[in-house]
Amino acid sequence: MRALSRLAAWISDLRLAIGLLFVIALASGLGTIIPQQETADAYHQAYDAKPWLGLLDGDWILKLELDHVYASNWFLALLAWLGLSLVLCSWRRQWPALQASLRWIDYRSSRQLSKLSLAESLPTAQPRTDLDALAQLLQNQHWQLKIQGDRLAARRGILGRVGPLLVHAGLVVLMVGASWGALAGQRLERFLAPGHDLQLLNQRGVNQMTLAVDSFRIERDPAGRPEQFRSELRLLDAEGKPLQRSQISVNHPLRFRGMTVYQADWSLAAITVQLGRSPLLQLPLRSLPELGEQVWGLALPTRPDGSEPVLLALSSEMGPIDVYSAQAQLIGQITPGGEPLEIGGLPLKVIEVMPASGLLLKRDPGVPLVYGGFAIALLGGGLSLIATRQLWAIADDDQGQLHVGGLCNRNLTALANELPLLLKQLKAASELSSPVAGRG
Repeated sequence: MRALSRLAAWISDLRLAIGLLFVIALASGLGTIIPQQETADAYHQAYDAKPWLGLLDGDWILKLELDHVYASNWFLALLAWLGLSLVLCSWRRQWPALQASLRWIDYRSSRQLSKLSLAESLPTAQPRTDLDALAQLLQNQHWQLKIQGDRLAARRGILGRVGPLLVHAGLVVLMVGASWGALAGQRLERFLAPGHDLQLLNQRGVNQMTLAVDSFRIERDPAGRPEQFRSELRLLDAEGKPLQRSQISVNHPLRFRGMTVYQADWSLAAITVQLGRSPLLQLPLRSLPELGEQVWGLALPTRPDGSEPVLLALSSEMGPIDVYSAQAQLIGQITPGGEPLEIGGLPLKVIEVMPASGLLLKRDPGVPLVYGGFAIALLGGGLSLIATRQLWAIADDDQGQLHVGGLCNRNLTALANELPLLLKQLKAASELSSPVAGRG
């Protein structure tokens, strides 16, 4: 039993909780620096040649679960450890402190009051009358009172004692929501060109709804740099009936039945060309990372037998499109919808380039708990700022004095300034009532 008590005391130690918070913060930083939930090949390509920090190659990134930090076993274990620490701290310290603050403490002698942080003695001819006057002053200032004969106890700001408990409860709820979202959440990233759709399946493989892209446009600044992306979306049920139409853009997602669709990125999907007198050909584009970070293109044969190919490369739906020969020599440039470029006696014309909308779909069942946890923690933090103040007064008829003492869990200076003002008001009220009492 004693061993369990020591273990609980160690787990609920404040220094341990601060250390866990520091480790969790570092781990969260790793999740921000290292790309998350990519394919294994992506990590090998990125880190095998140049290990991260010179130490971790692709294999170690995957072994340490740094490719999915927030859903990794060790990260969830840290959250569980911190949650247990907060629960034990609340149970062992904050809850008893709240219960103690709700109990009235009865000081029976002036000697006890003199040992408090703040203590004053007011000479008076009528200690009992001044005690009643002090009770009335405190009541007018919304203090809670308990009077027993020649003694008085008062308190204010007890609600502040609830603050730490709410902060701990909010953090625990937040971590439960984050863990639930990491384990049960779904994340899907796709590029969809206008006119294409994506079927969203449940865990049984049954189509729940369909997401269709009606249009997509890229807003650019005068220099041609992307500023904003906008997609017109339609949601259809399993039978093809429309559920909702919405326009999304960066920082303005679509939320529907617990699913959130973000405008995340863009790409180039297809190019429509005409070679000579051929019909219009719509051909898919692929990324060409060897030519640049955002470069797309395709190899286009210029002869019916598939020979003499040229490479079309572009970085924007507005062009220009660079045309390279098989020997990697630049032949010329074409603008979409512009004049054709003659290649080997054949005119090559680009009709249009179709961009694709990069959509990020997320379903996180823990979001309500995360927001609720934040709200509870913020409420608790606000309540924690409320100072809990306590005052005691004893009427000493033998010595002709009113002894007053006080305590405060924070901002003791404010109470130290308030107590003399309170006694000054009491003295003024006593002086005003004394002539009336004498004439009576």
